[in-house]
Amino acid sequence: MYTAARLQEYLDEIRRRVCARCIERPPGGPPCLPLGKKCGIELHLAEYVKAVHAARSNVIDPYLDNIHGDVCAHCDQKGCTGCPCPMEYLVGLLVQAVETVDERDPNAVVGMASEVTEAK
Repeated sequence: MYTAARLQEYLDEIRRRVCARCIERPPGGPPCLPLGKKCGIELHLAEYVKAVHAARSNVIDPYLDNIHGDVCAHCDQKGCTGCPCPMEYLVGLLVQAVETVDERDPNAVVGMASEVTEAK
């Protein structure tokens, strides 16, 4: 569904917009996993992007619903001290980051959107 190059584009933009504001980011991060911090974005990047693509809304609730259902429900940190993760309060910035990457190549999003719809 997502190529490694496309996921890297999303990750780069997310790190620029979202990670810069994360209060749980360890010194020297991102990346955070090598520094001992389990980061939801680093662990579940494709799932987050897919959840954003599946929502496409002018309000935040559908994005949160998708993230809770498609990402959080399967996260190994669910119910641990790291839950909820910072994505709970940074979701607006996450959506903006994904949409920024999508705007660079709208044709790529059309194919992904149909795959997301078929998967639901």
